Amino acid sequence: MRKLLMLIFTVLAGLALVPAALAAGTEQMPTMQSPRDPDYESGKKALESRDFKAAVDSFTRAAARDPGNADIQNELGYSWRKSGNLDMAFKHYNEALRLNPNHRGAHEYIGETYLMVNDLPKAEEHLAVLDKLCFFPCSEYKELKEAVQAYKQQHAQK
Repeated sequence: MRKLLMLIFTVLAGLALVPAALAAGTEQMPTMQSPRDPDYESGKKALESRDFKAAVDSFTRAAARDPGNADIQNELGYSWRKSGNLDMAFKHYNEALRLNPNHRGAHEYIGETYLMVNDLPKAEEHLAVLDKLCFFPCSEYKELKEAVQAYKQQHAQK
């Protein structure tokens, strides 16, 4: 009986780790090495203060040193989008997704950008990808889904 209880306990303990392991498998692993790039850090600070031009400048310098970093490309896309240059935003989001097709942040942001140019089908494509990437609900899926729903409601009234 004791061995059976130990076996059951071991199995249950292992099952408790499954959600964390699955969630970890869908996380974007940072591609930058520690310590973080100072330009990446200054770009993040510029985003916090909504200084998008400074963010673009900082992330551009960081990308010059680490062009294969999907996180930097995603931040560049976001900075360009917030600066109003959607062509450059698409360029960097697409590069982030080329480098890491599972980059949840890039899927969310490019989906939101497609809504800005009234391309609902493309936004929904990225929402569908996020639905597959997020085994458990994730903020990127939730936020893009809310943006798609708001877009549909806004355009249904017209």
